[in-house]
Amino acid sequence: MTHQSIDTAERPGGLARARQGTLGAAIPRIEGPLKVTGGATYAYERAPAGALYAAVVGAPVGAGEVTGFDTAAAEALAGVVAIIHDDPRIPAGESNSRAMAHAGTRRIFHYGQPLAVVVAKSQAVAREAAARVRVHVDAAPGRHDMAAEPVQRDHKLGFLPAIDKGDVDAAMAAAEVTLDVAYTTPVHFPAALEPHATTVWWDGDVLTLRSSNQVIGAARDTIAQAMKLPAERVRVLAPYVGGGFGGKTGVGPEVILAAIAAEKLGCAVKVALPRQQIAYLGHHRSATTQRVRIACDTDGHIAAVAHEGVAAQNDDGAFLEPIPFGSIPLYAGESRRFRTDLVRLDLPATGAVRAPGEAIGTFAIECAMDELAEQLGLDPIELRRRNEPRVDPTSNKPFSTRRLLDCYDEGARRFGWPARVPDPASVRDGEWLVGIGMAASLRGNFTVEAAADVVLDTDGRATVRCDMTDIGTGTYTILAQTAGEILGLSPDRVTVEIGDTNLPKTAGSGGSFGAGSACSAVALACEDILAELARRINAAPEELVLKDGCVTAGETRAVPLADLVRGQPIAGHGHSAPGQQAKRTSQASHGAHFCEVAVNAVTGEVRVRRMLGVYDVGRVLNRKTAENQIVGGVVWGISYALGEAGVVDTRSGRFVNPDFGEYHVAVNADVPQIECHFIEDIDDAANQVGAKAVGELGISGAGAAVVNAIYNATGVRVRDVPVTLDALLAGLPPV
Repeated sequence: MTHQSIDTAERPGGLARARQGTLGAAIPRIEGPLKVTGGATYAYERAPAGALYAAVVGAPVGAGEVTGFDTAAAEALAGVVAIIHDDPRIPAGESNSRAMAHAGTRRIFHYGQPLAVVVAKSQAVAREAAARVRVHVDAAPGRHDMAAEPVQRDHKLGFLPAIDKGDVDAAMAAAEVTLDVAYTTPVHFPAALEPHATTVWWDGDVLTLRSSNQVIGAARDTIAQAMKLPAERVRVLAPYVGGGFGGKTGVGPEVILAAIAAEKLGCAVKVALPRQQIAYLGHHRSATTQRVRIACDTDGHIAAVAHEGVAAQNDDGAFLEPIPFGSIPLYAGESRRFRTDLVRLDLPATGAVRAPGEAIGTFAIECAMDELAEQLGLDPIELRRRNEPRVDPTSNKPFSTRRLLDCYDEGARRFGWPARVPDPASVRDGEWLVGIGMAASLRGNFTVEAAADVVLDTDGRATVRCDMTDIGTGTYTILAQTAGEILGLSPDRVTVEIGDTNLPKTAGSGGSFGAGSACSAVALACEDILAELARRINAAPEELVLKDGCVTAGETRAVPLADLVRGQPIAGHGHSAPGQQAKRTSQASHGAHFCEVAVNAVTGEVRVRRMLGVYDVGRVLNRKTAENQIVGGVVWGISYALGEAGVVDTRSGRFVNPDFGEYHVAVNADVPQIECHFIEDIDDAANQVGAKAVGELGISGAGAAVVNAIYNATGVRVRDVPVTLDALLAGLPPV
């Protein structure tokens, strides 16, 4: 059938005349019963008979050179099959330019760098043997302290170039009111529940991997390159992934090590990283320092805004945290400066983690707006309202859709935002100081290339096929809803096959672009089927109405789909890619967070009492799964504000707290019941299904709302997250 590309704004397609009523409904997850009953198997849970187990040997120092290995103690353990440390394909770290260029290197780039792999007959023996391998090194001084290293302004890293519009410095000098403040954020780990795991075996001459990975199409290419195989001889399977949060977008070195072992030993090999190793063999979010400057008049109209930050990356890493990404289109101001400078460190790679840029950049800009509102004597919502731009203030492009003002209004109404915000530290509930705060939320929207096949079978059922992954976000369900809506089928009449690189390629799950892009490809594949159905019923495609498994056109009686298929399945192929609207418009999802906290006046303990948000995400594909993602993002925001912080020992380059014992993520007891509401405005410029980013929107600004509420409760302004007891105690008012 046809191979279609799309300029989404000009092709409303089958959804414009859909009548099934399934898309957007709060349908439970299709794969939910399998997950809660143990029927959904993950990367480490299924392997061919006779599989062996692998464990990774990491570098014992943070910089230097390997001079040799002593494997005698490890080899003496019963059950050890092989210790591989001399293969030239051993990667230097997570898949990136350096890991490829320095495969087989003897140089140590960071603590924990993969140097060897132990293979044994059980996981316990493999890990014990790996611990017994002695790596002899010539240690060298390392660059582990971000504050001690030089800052590079002239670099080419990252996808976000520096922006300098107008004269920020002159505007600051001439302004009636100015704000110039600095904020810091720490290292963040992705912290997905399922560890990084892979099972590798040879199926004939095809290297087959069942891996916990978010983007398996790209993973296939990376693995093929590392193993020096043609891509068609590599197959990656990931039908279920237990969370990723950006940390599984690349290919970890454990995957390549297991593949090397499987090739050398001629049998299946399984590897699952212990939690402590994930910090070194995966990637993390860089710590940042950020400076926010705002110039405005006494009425709060912004003339200039600058958001400048510094983030870290190791040598040769290509990613750089896009700190001001969420700030760029958020507020008006003729003069604008946004940039991220670079510090090089001898630490594992930094990479995309849970809303890169926006998660930590919105903390700074939204706390700064709260500080400015107080300085001006304005309600923080009113300050934002006065600086709501009519077009993108940096690019001057029109917004595709932007309902941020409605999010403020609806959120304030539902939360009960007062006409006048109470003075800081003025509201008490016994020994608890009570405060409220709010913040805007923004996540950039992208449509990326994706393909999908849809087949309408002889029994009137449909099958959707693509290599998308479901990392807990509801991919199975929304793909079924999309096809069902256009073809007039209930979701139980649609089978979804994903997580296999033998299927049509998508960009996978990441960047909050997976749902809109993959669903658009499915919608276009369904258009092929509609065209063939129209031909068979002797009507134009736009005349068709499909509902409950039947087709009507004009005065034609309802004809069951199975009767039109006539014993020969109808296949459609869809290909979605960004159209001209993506270039002509500024696209983002928006929202507003509202928070109430209580801070104990004696101990400084912070409790989030209420959290409510209203969000503009275009079409809501599934109300239940979309709400679930937003709520999860808000929990991250609370977690960032109050607990999460990776700590680097600057003497050794080790992470002090690389596991859940000391890396404090928010748990159920830390969060209140979170309310999530949507203002639905289908964005036809975004993609074929009119949906915008959801997955990472909830985190953006959520932490700032918490921190702003803490200030309102206590009068203590904290600019470094997480907000720990010691940051509050000295400034708390007397009981």
